[in-house]
Amino acid sequence: MPPQVFTLSQTPITAHSFNADRSQVAVSCSSHEAKIFSWSGSQWTLNATLTEHDKPITSIDWAPASNRIVTASQDRNAYVWQETQDPETGALIWKPTLVLLRINRAATHVRWSPKEDKFAVASGARAIAVCSFDPENNWWVSKLLKKPIRSTVLCVDWHPNNVLLAAGTADMKARVFSAYIKEVDAKPAPSVWGSKLPFNTLCGEYTSPAGGWVHAVAFSPSGDVLAFASHDSSMTIVYPGGTMYNIKMTSLPLVTLTWTSEQSIVAAGHDCQPYVFTGSEGGWEPIGTLDDTSVPKSASARPSVPGKLNKSAAFATFQSADSRGQSSIAASSDTKLLTIHQNTITSVRPYEEQGGVVTKVTTSGADGRLIIWDTNEISALATKLATLSV
Repeated sequence: MPPQVFTLSQTPITAHSFNADRSQVAVSCSSHEAKIFSWSGSQWTLNATLTEHDKPITSIDWAPASNRIVTASQDRNAYVWQETQDPETGALIWKPTLVLLRINRAATHVRWSPKEDKFAVASGARAIAVCSFDPENNWWVSKLLKKPIRSTVLCVDWHPNNVLLAAGTADMKARVFSAYIKEVDAKPAPSVWGSKLPFNTLCGEYTSPAGGWVHAVAFSPSGDVLAFASHDSSMTIVYPGGTMYNIKMTSLPLVTLTWTSEQSIVAAGHDCQPYVFTGSEGGWEPIGTLDDTSVPKSASARPSVPGKLNKSAAFATFQSADSRGQSSIAASSDTKLLTIHQNTITSVRPYEEQGGVVTKVTTSGADGRLIIWDTNEISALATKLATLSV
């Protein structure tokens, strides 16, 4: 099945998240507003706008079971949105609930826990706010994970047990913490990450091999494996107490990833296309891309490498500027990338699952597009993309 492409915005989409039945999607379009689109016939139509923040929203997550949306922003705030009935009009509206984050820098990323009774907010304050609901005061309160974080936290992801939390930071580390809150959580069962898990226990710390910021981090479906992508154009897969595989890419850096099964990962970033990685404890490798970037027969003037003009096209551009005193770049298709996304992919999320395996994923990007991909439609790589080190 070919990818389904939708243009939701003329500005970059920084984050997106679907509701449970995929009939609605919440997106952040590089502004202080979050927009909710509903599926109508064959297109997405704007249904609601969430307007409580006063700085750009950096991250969104939609809890499927409770139907609550959490947004995080550069204004150092987060809000939990619940759909309620307006007492005056009877219409359904999204009502925000205050979150006491206690951070003094921007919030950068947010994710609900699997049981949806907590959420974690990454921040530039060298801390992660783990938030739970206080029914007495009708707001969300936070406990801060601080040590040994030494820089901005860029991403977070929850373990399936609802207690462990992975975080990627700008100090070139991926870490696994215990986010156990006595008043909320039952005592977790022992796992490969440890058995005694009081709040702020550091269960694992892993360094980006070439010293790159860790842009994305995620647990496998079982929670026994950790993957993280770094700004040094590498992907690292960690088996705690065992092997750590580092895949050094020849492409531009990856900034987002998701597991589609225990043996497969889809990751994307500045190369504008989603790559597929497969492997096991015996080794990992990139096997292809969900975006077929092969050049059409009639498009000989199109660039051969995503993001770059070919030599003849670049020469023709400068020759035209020299002889005619005009630039053909704006009107030419030579600047069009071979990928469907025409700019950085900012977020990749699971979309459809069958038998415990994710069969479709969605991506959003700085080109304002939302794309649904079939994870079984993998195009082979034309050149060697990466090298593996252990």
